[in-house]
Amino acid sequence: MGLPMSPAELQQYLHEHIPLSLAMQVSVLELQPGSVVLGAPLAPNINHRDTVFGGSASALAILAAWSLLHVRLSGQGLASRLVIQRNTMHYTLPIAGEFSARSFIASETAWQTFTRSLQRKGRARVSIASTLIDRGRPAGHFEGEFVALGVGR
Repeated sequence: MGLPMSPAELQQYLHEHIPLSLAMQVSVLELQPGSVVLGAPLAPNINHRDTVFGGSASALAILAAWSLLHVRLSGQGLASRLVIQRNTMHYTLPIAGEFSARSFIASETAWQTFTRSLQRKGRARVSIASTLIDRGRPAGHFEGEFVALGVGR
């Protein structure tokens, strides 16, 4: 599967269409067909304890998952509106510096079912996960269910 955009193009898209990503200073660190890695510095995401604010960590994890869906659907020529329906976030370590979130699709079979449903019904649902990383260590885990609505819905 080819990628429809470069990391710089995805970063620009996020900053233009999701203003929070610009305020958080989100950068696209890696863009692969099966994974997107986003990063952010501590300074614009800091809390009163000099660690990353939980809302910023959660937002980065959601953005990484959403970005993976956006890139893959664009790569397959499937125009849609993506919205998050529900999610869970588990934090395992405080994050005290620059941090990242790596998204991934747990099952290619689930992805194929998702895209077939989107093409047939104009609506589909899929689960995407991402892991928060702090200095090379997992610091949290996100699981989200996203809904794609075909254009015109």
